[in-house]
Amino acid sequence: MFDWQERYYLGQMAQMVALELEHSTLLDAARQEIQERKKAELKIHDAYEALDQAYESTLIGWAQALDMRDGETQGHSRRVADMTLKLAKIVGLPESEWVHIWRGALLHDIGKMGIPDSILLHPGPLGEREWEIMRRHPVYGVEWVERVEHLKLAIPLIRHHHERWDGTGYPDGLKGNEIPRIARIFSIVDVWDALLSKRPYRDAWTREEVAGYLTKNAGRQFDPEIVDIFLQRYQEVIS
Repeated sequence: MFDWQERYYLGQMAQMVALELEHSTLLDAARQEIQERKKAELKIHDAYEALDQAYESTLIGWAQALDMRDGETQGHSRRVADMTLKLAKIVGLPESEWVHIWRGALLHDIGKMGIPDSILLHPGPLGEREWEIMRRHPVYGVEWVERVEHLKLAIPLIRHHHERWDGTGYPDGLKGNEIPRIARIFSIVDVWDALLSKRPYRDAWTREEVAGYLTKNAGRQFDPEIVDIFLQRYQEVIS
């Protein structure tokens, strides 16, 4: 027979064992719950990645269709999107804006879908009335994307990529720092790629010729500070 002290001690031991068993059971359940939660999170993550890839593929398809219709050099929209993002990183735009920068650059001319072929594909110089319609394409572009939630933050680039530093651009005639910085970055990259590409009406320019054009038009068409940065580090941007 156990005396009361031994019974008390054994009772305390039994309680401790029971508590340990309960604790172990709770830990096992918690571990299992965490594992199940991680599996669910991985599935959600994979689903989001698949959705993002499908979304980006759709945007790239839009851009390719536009390049073909507009007579652009194949891959122009994708090239300027990639180069604009690189230059934006060099200039110091925050990471939170990068995906919107890339999307806006990719779809910068999406508004040309609203321009008649008779104007968009006109073989010679456009008349004043035709230019008036052509200059509406940034506005049409905004109308095209503003209902798409994931593209709303790309609107400043799409609307303002034809503004000029001296205020003579379109559609709003913004001047200097009134122009969103990403639109100022993009306009340099866009002109660089366009002038290096052969067109039916002219040969491709050399890099030296394009660099001279950017330098000459810094402070008129382009933000002079960003032109300097681009010309100093363009090898990083085009690589």
